[in-house]
Amino acid sequence: MQESLQTADSDSRRQVADVVAERIERLIVDGVLKSGHALPSERRLTEKLGVSRTALREGLKLLRARGIIETSQGKGSFVASLTAQPALSPLMHLLGSQPRTLYDLFEVRGMLEAESARLAALRGTPADFVMITRRYEEMIAAHGKETSASAHARLDHAFHLAICEASHNPVLVHTLSSLTDLLLSSVFASVNNLYHREPYKRVIDRQHARLYNAVTGKLPEQARKAASAHVTGMCESLREIEQEEQRLVRATLRLEGWE
Repeated sequence: MQESLQTADSDSRRQVADVVAERIERLIVDGVLKSGHALPSERRLTEKLGVSRTALREGLKLLRARGIIETSQGKGSFVASLTAQPALSPLMHLLGSQPRTLYDLFEVRGMLEAESARLAALRGTPADFVMITRRYEEMIAAHGKETSASAHARLDHAFHLAICEASHNPVLVHTLSSLTDLLLSSVFASVNNLYHREPYKRVIDRQHARLYNAVTGKLPEQARKAASAHVTGMCESLREIEQEEQRLVRATLRLEGWE
């Protein structure tokens, strides 16, 4: 009898630990807790989740075994870097190392960001719009300063990622997050080649403004079209510049008698 009671008690603790792990996993999937961020203190977690400290520790043990959190002595528990491995895979290296994949990336960005913008306009909360506004204002503020192309690219990417997070589709958010390094290369190409050309820069600013206003104005179809037009426009602009440079090279070669 004593043994069956102990078994029942152990099963109960295990079930509570599973619930704790699932609730923390939901916070991570929803983007409330992000990769690299520290988990709240044990006291706060027990209060928020309504469980005992023992159940919380059992739940955290499950998450550590799954590789979802990491614990550092004296520093507490952190959300693990969930997308580090794909970013380092041979496939990701090959895709990122080939210049011809740049336009493939723009195709992917066009599909993902158009739907992100539509869903953000439909589902975004006031808190989401505060974050989008913050990222938008940071991006705009950097334009009048001496900012490197890579810093501009990160601010630009952060603005688009904030819109994606407002879609409240965790699969979409994690897909974009897992492709961050690749997508940043397409953003950097745009910034590096277009921002110092004033006509192109003005077009990009107008596109960003239209996208921002449509999303925060809760206009889903306009948001979708604005995001799609933005990505398509940058892709076309880069093709124009590429073709112009090729014409310059050919003309120079003819001038020097190489053709």
